[in-house]
Amino acid sequence: MKTVLAYSGGLDTSICIKWLQENYNTDVITLTLEVGQQTDLKKIEKKAEKLGAIKTYSIDARDEFVDNYVIPAIKANALYEGKYPVSTAISRPLIGKWLVEIAEGENADAIAHGSTGKGNDQVRFELAVRALNPKLKIIAPAREWNLTRDRATRYAERHEIPIGPKSKYSVDENLWGRSIEAGSLEDPMKKPEEEVFGWTNAPEKAPDKPEKIEIEFKKGIPVGLNRKKIDKVKLIQKLNEAGGKHGIGRIDMIEDRLVGIKSREIYECPAAIILLDAHKELERLALTKEENLFKENIDGKWAQLVYFGQWYEPLKNDLDAFIDKTQEMVTGTVAMELYKGNARVIGRSSPNSLYDLGLATYDKGDKFDHRLAEGFIRLWGLPSEIAGKRKRKG
Repeated sequence: MKTVLAYSGGLDTSICIKWLQENYNTDVITLTLEVGQQTDLKKIEKKAEKLGAIKTYSIDARDEFVDNYVIPAIKANALYEGKYPVSTAISRPLIGKWLVEIAEGENADAIAHGSTGKGNDQVRFELAVRALNPKLKIIAPAREWNLTRDRATRYAERHEIPIGPKSKYSVDENLWGRSIEAGSLEDPMKKPEEEVFGWTNAPEKAPDKPEKIEIEFKKGIPVGLNRKKIDKVKLIQKLNEAGGKHGIGRIDMIEDRLVGIKSREIYECPAAIILLDAHKELERLALTKEENLFKENIDGKWAQLVYFGQWYEPLKNDLDAFIDKTQEMVTGTVAMELYKGNARVIGRSSPNSLYDLGLATYDKGDKFDHRLAEGFIRLWGLPSEIAGKRKRKG
Protein backbone atom coordinates (compact mmCIF):
# COMPACT_ATOMS: atom_id res chain seq x y z
CA MET A 1 0.00 0.00 0.00
CA LYS A 2 1.15 3.56 -0.78
CA THR A 3 -0.08 6.76 0.88
CA VAL A 4 0.65 10.37 -0.05
CA LEU A 5 0.79 12.57 3.06
CA ALA A 6 0.32 16.35 3.08
CA TYR A 7 3.46 17.14 5.07
CA SER A 8 4.37 20.45 6.72
CA GLY A 9 7.33 19.24 8.72
CA GLY A 10 5.65 20.10 12.02
CA LEU A 11 4.93 17.84 14.96
CA ASP A 12 1.51 16.55 13.89
CA THR A 13 2.41 15.56 10.32
CA SER A 14 5.80 14.21 11.42
CA ILE A 15 4.24 11.69 13.76
CA CYS A 16 1.75 10.83 11.00
CA ILE A 17 4.56 9.20 9.00
CA LYS A 18 5.34 6.70 11.74
CA TRP A 19 1.67 6.27 12.69
CA LEU A 20 0.67 5.43 9.10
CA GLN A 21 3.47 2.87 8.87
CA GLU A 22 2.44 1.24 12.14
CA ASN A 23 -1.32 1.26 11.72
CA TYR A 24 -1.76 0.84 7.95
CA ASN A 25 1.44 -0.95 7.00
CA THR A 26 1.82 1.55 4.18
CA ASP A 27 4.71 3.19 2.38
CA VAL A 28 4.54 6.95 2.89
CA ILE A 29 5.25 9.57 0.23
CA THR A 30 5.28 13.17 1.50
CA LEU A 31 4.13 16.31 -0.30
CA THR A 32 5.11 19.81 0.81
CA LEU A 33 3.93 22.93 -1.02
CA GLU A 34 5.59 26.32 -0.71
CA VAL A 35 2.70 28.82 -0.76
CA GLY A 36 4.46 31.64 1.05
CA GLN A 37 5.23 30.16 4.47
CA GLN A 38 8.95 30.55 3.68
CA THR A 39 9.95 27.05 4.68
CA ASP A 40 13.24 25.31 3.91
CA LEU A 41 11.92 22.67 1.53
CA LYS A 42 15.20 20.72 1.44
CA LYS A 43 15.31 20.57 5.23
CA ILE A 44 11.73 19.31 5.34
CA GLU A 45 12.51 16.65 2.72
CA LYS A 46 15.49 15.39 4.76
CA LYS A 47 13.35 15.22 7.90
CA ALA A 48 10.67 13.21 6.09
CA GLU A 49 13.26 10.80 4.69
CA LYS A 50 14.80 10.35 8.14
CA LEU A 51 11.36 9.51 9.54
CA GLY A 52 10.87 6.80 6.92
CA ALA A 53 9.20 8.40 3.89
CA ILE A 54 10.10 6.38 0.77
CA LYS A 55 9.83 9.47 -1.44
CA THR A 56 9.36 13.21 -0.98
CA TYR A 57 7.90 15.94 -3.17
CA SER A 58 8.58 19.64 -2.56
CA ILE A 59 6.88 22.10 -4.90
CA ASP A 60 7.09 25.88 -5.08
CA ALA A 61 3.44 26.65 -5.84
CA ARG A 62 3.43 30.37 -5.04
CA ASP A 63 2.68 31.51 -8.59
CA GLU A 64 -0.10 28.94 -8.98
CA PHE A 65 -1.49 29.87 -5.57
CA VAL A 66 -1.68 33.57 -6.46
CA ASP A 67 -2.95 33.15 -10.04
CA ASN A 68 -5.62 30.52 -9.39
CA TYR A 69 -6.63 31.06 -5.77
CA VAL A 70 -5.66 34.51 -4.44
CA ILE A 71 -6.72 36.46 -7.54
CA PRO A 72 -10.24 34.93 -7.56
CA ALA A 73 -10.49 35.83 -3.85
CA ILE A 74 -9.59 39.45 -4.65
CA LYS A 75 -12.14 39.62 -7.45
CA ALA A 76 -14.75 38.25 -5.03
CA ASN A 77 -13.77 40.65 -2.19
CA ALA A 78 -13.68 37.45 -0.15
CA LEU A 79 -14.23 37.98 3.59
CA TYR A 80 -15.87 35.17 5.56
CA GLU A 81 -18.31 36.65 8.07
CA GLY A 82 -17.18 40.08 6.90
CA LYS A 83 -13.72 39.81 8.48
CA TYR A 84 -11.60 36.78 7.53
CA PRO A 85 -9.90 36.93 4.08
CA VAL A 86 -10.09 33.09 3.74
CA SER A 87 -6.29 32.88 3.63
CA THR A 88 -5.91 29.31 4.93
CA ALA A 89 -9.12 28.20 3.24
CA ILE A 90 -7.92 28.99 -0.30
CA SER A 91 -4.65 27.08 0.12
CA ARG A 92 -6.33 23.76 0.99
CA PRO A 93 -7.94 22.98 -2.38
CA LEU A 94 -4.56 23.65 -4.01
CA ILE A 95 -2.88 21.16 -1.67
CA GLY A 96 -5.73 18.72 -2.30
CA LYS A 97 -5.22 19.03 -6.06
CA TRP A 98 -1.51 18.24 -5.74
CA LEU A 99 -2.18 15.32 -3.38
CA VAL A 100 -4.37 13.76 -6.07
CA GLU A 101 -1.86 14.43 -8.86
CA ILE A 102 1.01 12.86 -6.90
CA ALA A 103 -1.14 9.92 -5.80
CA GLU A 104 -2.17 9.21 -9.39
CA GLY A 105 1.40 9.56 -10.64
CA GLU A 106 2.72 7.20 -7.96
CA ASN A 107 -0.17 4.71 -8.23
CA ALA A 108 -0.88 5.34 -4.55
CA ASP A 109 -3.91 3.90 -2.80
CA ALA A 110 -4.59 6.71 -0.35
CA ILE A 111 -3.90 10.26 0.71
CA ALA A 112 -3.48 11.42 4.33
CA HIS A 113 -3.57 14.74 6.17
CA GLY A 114 -2.89 15.87 9.73
CA SER A 115 -6.13 17.77 10.39
CA THR A 116 -8.16 17.18 13.52
CA GLY A 117 -11.82 16.16 13.68
CA LYS A 118 -13.16 19.53 14.77
CA GLY A 119 -11.38 21.84 12.34
CA ASN A 120 -12.29 23.13 8.89
CA ASP A 121 -9.22 21.86 7.05
CA GLN A 122 -10.28 18.20 7.15
CA VAL A 123 -13.35 19.18 5.13
CA ARG A 124 -11.40 21.30 2.66
CA PHE A 125 -8.80 18.60 1.96
CA GLU A 126 -11.27 15.77 1.67
CA LEU A 127 -13.87 17.53 -0.48
CA ALA A 128 -11.12 18.48 -2.92
CA VAL A 129 -9.79 14.93 -3.08
CA ARG A 130 -13.26 13.39 -3.47
CA ALA A 131 -14.16 15.85 -6.22
CA LEU A 132 -10.99 15.04 -8.18
CA ASN A 133 -10.60 11.31 -7.50
CA PRO A 134 -13.19 9.64 -5.24
CA LYS A 135 -11.43 6.27 -5.61
CA LEU A 136 -8.60 7.37 -3.34
CA LYS A 137 -8.85 6.30 0.30
CA ILE A 138 -8.55 9.17 2.79
CA ILE A 139 -6.73 8.64 6.10
CA ALA A 140 -6.84 11.22 8.89
CA PRO A 141 -4.58 9.98 11.71
CA ALA A 142 -5.27 12.89 14.08
CA ARG A 143 -9.00 12.31 13.72
CA GLU A 144 -8.85 8.51 14.01
CA TRP A 145 -6.50 8.76 16.96
CA ASN A 146 -8.36 11.65 18.65
CA LEU A 147 -4.97 13.34 18.82
CA THR A 148 -4.19 15.98 21.46
CA ARG A 149 -1.03 18.04 21.81
CA ASP A 150 0.12 16.06 24.85
CA ARG A 151 -0.56 12.75 23.15
CA ALA A 152 1.35 13.83 20.04
CA THR A 153 4.33 14.91 22.14
CA ARG A 154 4.44 11.61 24.06
CA TYR A 155 4.22 9.62 20.81
CA ALA A 156 7.05 11.66 19.30
CA GLU A 157 9.26 11.16 22.33
CA ARG A 158 8.57 7.41 22.38
CA HIS A 159 9.55 7.06 18.71
CA GLU A 160 12.44 9.57 18.87
CA ILE A 161 10.75 11.93 16.43
CA PRO A 162 12.27 15.47 16.60
CA ILE A 163 9.71 17.79 18.15
CA GLY A 164 11.41 21.12 17.48
CA PRO A 165 10.80 24.27 19.52
CA LYS A 166 7.56 24.13 21.48
CA SER A 167 4.94 26.79 20.80
CA LYS A 168 1.92 27.82 22.81
CA TYR A 169 0.01 28.41 19.60
CA SER A 170 -1.01 26.68 16.38
CA VAL A 171 0.17 28.74 13.40
CA ASP A 172 -0.43 28.48 9.66
CA GLU A 173 1.08 30.81 7.07
CA ASN A 174 0.89 31.54 3.37
CA LEU A 175 1.20 34.62 1.16
CA TRP A 176 -2.38 35.69 1.85
CA GLY A 177 -2.24 35.54 5.64
CA ARG A 178 -1.08 34.11 8.91
CA SER A 179 -3.51 32.39 11.30
CA ILE A 180 -2.88 31.85 15.02
CA GLU A 181 -5.02 29.91 17.48
CA ALA A 182 -4.93 27.82 20.69
CA GLY A 183 -3.11 28.50 23.95
CA SER A 184 -4.18 31.62 25.83
CA LEU A 185 -6.16 32.76 22.78
CA GLU A 186 -8.87 30.25 23.68
CA ASP A 187 -10.07 32.74 26.29
CA PRO A 188 -12.13 35.17 24.16
CA MET A 189 -11.75 37.94 26.76
CA LYS A 190 -7.95 37.78 26.88
CA LYS A 191 -6.07 40.31 24.80
CA PRO A 192 -3.47 38.61 22.58
CA GLU A 193 0.09 39.02 23.78
CA GLU A 194 2.45 40.72 21.33
CA GLU A 195 4.33 37.41 20.98
CA VAL A 196 1.33 36.13 19.01
CA PHE A 197 2.07 38.45 16.10
CA GLY A 198 4.86 37.72 13.65
CA TRP A 199 4.07 39.93 10.66
CA THR A 200 2.67 43.16 12.10
CA ASN A 201 3.78 45.90 14.45
CA ALA A 202 1.41 47.03 17.15
CA PRO A 203 -0.34 50.09 15.64
CA GLU A 204 0.88 52.32 18.50
CA LYS A 205 4.47 51.31 17.68
CA ALA A 206 4.08 51.79 13.93
CA PRO A 207 5.84 54.70 12.18
CA ASP A 208 4.54 58.16 13.03
CA LYS A 209 4.65 59.21 9.38
CA PRO A 210 1.99 57.83 6.97
CA GLU A 211 3.08 56.01 3.82
CA LYS A 212 1.27 56.66 0.55
CA ILE A 213 0.99 53.93 -2.07
CA GLU A 214 -0.76 53.46 -5.41
CA ILE A 215 -2.09 50.11 -6.62
CA GLU A 216 -2.95 49.54 -10.26
CA PHE A 217 -5.60 47.01 -11.30
CA LYS A 218 -6.38 45.56 -14.70
CA LYS A 219 -9.73 43.77 -14.96
CA GLY A 220 -9.79 43.21 -11.22
CA ILE A 221 -6.21 41.92 -11.00
CA PRO A 222 -3.48 43.92 -9.20
CA VAL A 223 -0.67 44.48 -11.69
CA GLY A 224 1.26 47.51 -10.46
CA LEU A 225 2.56 49.17 -7.32
CA ASN A 226 3.60 52.81 -7.10
CA ARG A 227 3.39 53.28 -10.87
CA LYS A 228 5.60 50.27 -11.64
CA LYS A 229 4.54 46.94 -13.08
CA ILE A 230 5.35 44.14 -10.67
CA ASP A 231 5.06 40.37 -10.41
CA LYS A 232 1.90 39.46 -8.46
CA VAL A 233 3.76 37.35 -5.87
CA LYS A 234 6.23 40.17 -5.20
CA LEU A 235 3.41 42.70 -5.03
CA ILE A 236 1.72 40.71 -2.25
CA GLN A 237 5.04 40.26 -0.45
CA LYS A 238 5.76 44.01 -0.58
CA LEU A 239 2.28 44.88 0.69
CA ASN A 240 2.65 42.37 3.53
CA GLU A 241 5.90 44.12 4.50
CA ALA A 242 4.54 47.66 4.16
CA GLY A 243 1.23 46.87 5.82
CA GLY A 244 2.89 44.93 8.62
CA LYS A 245 5.26 47.82 9.31
CA HIS A 246 2.27 50.13 9.77
CA GLY A 247 0.34 47.68 11.95
CA ILE A 248 -2.26 46.87 9.29
CA GLY A 249 -4.02 43.53 8.97
CA ARG A 250 -4.58 42.34 12.54
CA ILE A 251 -7.90 40.51 12.88
CA ASP A 252 -9.37 39.16 16.14
CA MET A 253 -12.70 37.42 15.68
CA ILE A 254 -15.12 34.83 16.95
CA GLU A 255 -15.56 32.58 13.96
CA ASP A 256 -18.30 30.08 13.14
CA ARG A 257 -16.57 26.90 12.04
CA LEU A 258 -18.25 24.55 9.60
CA VAL A 259 -18.63 21.80 12.22
CA GLY A 260 -20.72 24.11 14.44
CA ILE A 261 -18.09 25.24 16.93
CA LYS A 262 -17.38 28.88 17.64
CA SER A 263 -13.65 29.53 17.85
CA ARG A 264 -11.52 32.56 18.63
CA GLU A 265 -9.16 33.21 15.70
CA ILE A 266 -6.32 35.69 15.26
CA TYR A 267 -5.15 36.58 11.76
CA GLU A 268 -2.47 38.78 10.26
CA CYS A 269 -3.35 39.68 6.67
CA PRO A 270 -1.74 43.02 5.71
CA ALA A 271 -1.67 42.58 1.93
CA ALA A 272 -5.14 41.04 1.88
CA ILE A 273 -6.73 43.90 3.81
CA ILE A 274 -5.01 46.51 1.63
CA LEU A 275 -5.83 44.85 -1.70
CA LEU A 276 -9.41 43.96 -0.81
CA ASP A 277 -10.16 47.53 0.31
CA ALA A 278 -8.55 48.97 -2.82
CA HIS A 279 -10.32 46.56 -5.15
CA LYS A 280 -13.72 47.16 -3.59
CA GLU A 281 -13.28 50.93 -3.92
CA LEU A 282 -12.42 50.61 -7.60
CA GLU A 283 -15.56 48.51 -8.11
CA ARG A 284 -17.61 51.29 -6.51
CA LEU A 285 -16.23 53.68 -9.11
CA ALA A 286 -16.56 51.49 -12.20
CA LEU A 287 -19.63 49.29 -11.62
CA THR A 288 -23.25 50.41 -11.57
CA LYS A 289 -25.24 50.72 -8.36
CA GLU A 290 -27.18 47.53 -9.16
CA GLU A 291 -23.99 45.61 -9.95
CA ASN A 292 -22.36 46.67 -6.69
CA LEU A 293 -25.42 45.91 -4.55
CA PHE A 294 -26.00 42.51 -6.15
CA LYS A 295 -22.31 41.59 -6.14
CA GLU A 296 -22.20 41.96 -2.34
CA ASN A 297 -24.52 38.95 -2.11
CA ILE A 298 -22.47 36.98 -4.64
CA ASP A 299 -19.21 37.83 -2.86
CA GLY A 300 -20.60 36.74 0.50
CA LYS A 301 -21.75 33.41 -0.90
CA TRP A 302 -18.40 32.90 -2.67
CA ALA A 303 -16.49 33.40 0.60
CA GLN A 304 -18.85 31.04 2.43
CA LEU A 305 -18.48 28.27 -0.16
CA VAL A 306 -14.68 28.54 -0.05
CA TYR A 307 -14.58 28.63 3.75
CA PHE A 308 -16.79 25.52 3.84
CA GLY A 309 -14.38 23.66 1.54
CA GLN A 310 -16.61 23.74 -1.53
CA TRP A 311 -13.99 24.98 -4.01
CA TYR A 312 -15.12 22.38 -6.57
CA GLU A 313 -18.85 22.94 -6.00
CA PRO A 314 -20.45 23.80 -9.39
CA LEU A 315 -22.17 26.82 -7.83
CA LYS A 316 -18.76 28.35 -7.12
CA ASN A 317 -17.89 28.03 -10.81
CA ASP A 318 -21.17 29.75 -11.65
CA LEU A 319 -20.36 32.59 -9.26
CA ASP A 320 -16.88 32.87 -10.76
CA ALA A 321 -18.43 33.39 -14.18
CA PHE A 322 -20.57 36.28 -12.91
CA ILE A 323 -17.67 37.81 -10.98
CA ASP A 324 -15.27 37.59 -13.95
CA LYS A 325 -17.85 39.35 -16.14
CA THR A 326 -18.08 42.27 -13.71
CA GLN A 327 -14.29 42.57 -13.60
CA GLU A 328 -14.11 43.60 -17.25
CA MET A 329 -14.72 47.18 -16.07
CA VAL A 330 -12.53 47.09 -12.93
CA THR A 331 -9.39 48.73 -14.31
CA GLY A 332 -7.71 51.73 -12.75
CA THR A 333 -5.59 53.03 -9.87
CA VAL A 334 -6.30 53.37 -6.16
CA ALA A 335 -4.23 55.61 -3.89
CA MET A 336 -3.99 54.62 -0.22
CA GLU A 337 -2.45 55.93 2.96
CA LEU A 338 -1.00 53.42 5.44
CA TYR A 339 -0.90 54.73 8.99
CA LYS A 340 -1.18 53.33 12.51
CA GLY A 341 -3.17 50.18 11.71
CA ASN A 342 -5.33 51.72 8.97
CA ALA A 343 -5.23 51.44 5.20
CA ARG A 344 -7.27 54.43 4.02
CA VAL A 345 -8.31 55.03 0.42
CA ILE A 346 -7.45 58.62 -0.50
CA GLY A 347 -7.93 58.55 -4.28
CA ARG A 348 -9.20 56.47 -7.17
CA SER A 349 -9.36 56.72 -10.95
CA SER A 350 -10.51 54.50 -13.82
CA PRO A 351 -10.94 54.80 -17.58
CA ASN A 352 -14.30 53.09 -16.97
CA SER A 353 -15.37 55.48 -14.19
CA LEU A 354 -19.09 56.20 -13.87
CA TYR A 355 -18.41 59.29 -11.77
CA ASP A 356 -19.71 62.43 -13.53
CA LEU A 357 -18.49 65.66 -11.95
CA GLY A 358 -21.22 67.64 -13.67
CA LEU A 359 -23.85 65.53 -11.92
CA ALA A 360 -22.03 65.19 -8.59
CA THR A 361 -20.92 68.79 -7.98
CA TYR A 362 -22.83 71.33 -5.89
CA ASP A 363 -20.81 74.15 -7.51
CA LYS A 364 -21.70 76.32 -10.50
CA GLY A 365 -20.90 73.51 -12.93
CA ASP A 366 -23.91 71.55 -11.65
CA LYS A 367 -25.89 70.17 -14.61
CA PHE A 368 -28.32 68.06 -12.58
CA ASP A 369 -31.97 69.12 -13.02
CA HIS A 370 -33.11 69.36 -9.38
CA ARG A 371 -36.75 69.80 -10.42
CA LEU A 372 -36.90 66.17 -11.53
CA ALA A 373 -36.42 65.00 -7.96
CA GLU A 374 -39.94 65.91 -6.79
CA GLY A 375 -41.68 63.59 -9.25
CA PHE A 376 -39.13 60.86 -8.64
CA ILE A 377 -39.69 60.96 -4.87
CA ARG A 378 -43.48 60.84 -5.29
CA LEU A 379 -43.31 57.78 -7.56
CA TRP A 380 -40.61 56.06 -5.50
CA GLY A 381 -42.63 56.41 -2.32
CA LEU A 382 -46.04 55.74 -3.85
CA PRO A 383 -46.37 52.12 -2.57
CA SER A 384 -45.55 53.25 0.98
CA GLU A 385 -47.97 56.14 0.70
CA ILE A 386 -50.81 53.84 -0.37
CA ALA A 387 -49.97 51.36 2.40
CA GLY A 388 -49.97 54.20 4.89
CA LYS A 389 -53.47 55.25 3.79
CA ARG A 390 -54.70 51.68 4.31
CA LYS A 391 -53.18 51.62 7.80
CA ARG A 392 -54.83 54.90 8.75
CA LYS A 393 -58.18 53.61 7.49
CA GLY A 394 -57.87 50.52 9.66
